[in-house]
Amino acid sequence: MKTITLFHQERCPFCKKAFRYIDELKAEHPELRDIPIHTIEETQEPELADQYDYYYVPTFYLDGVKVHEGGIYKNEVETLLRQAIEK
Repeated sequence: MKTITLFHQERCPFCKKAFRYIDELKAEHPELRDIPIHTIEETQEPELADQYDYYYVPTFYLDGVKVHEGGIYKNEVETLLRQAIEK
């Protein structure tokens, strides 16, 4: 299983949607439930966030590679989650 890192901000409406989509997808698809997602709230961990190359949140990294930045739809979140469980 690949590692997902998600940069977000607590007040970001797009980030709130991303978290809602993750919760919905894990509830709808049992095979996605055990995917660990390392979340980093960039305003609380600015030194860590500065080590990554992105401008907008939410930003998803899969095994250290940026795969999505900015507003996101549910089908895009599902694609990311499925990529994490691919061998």
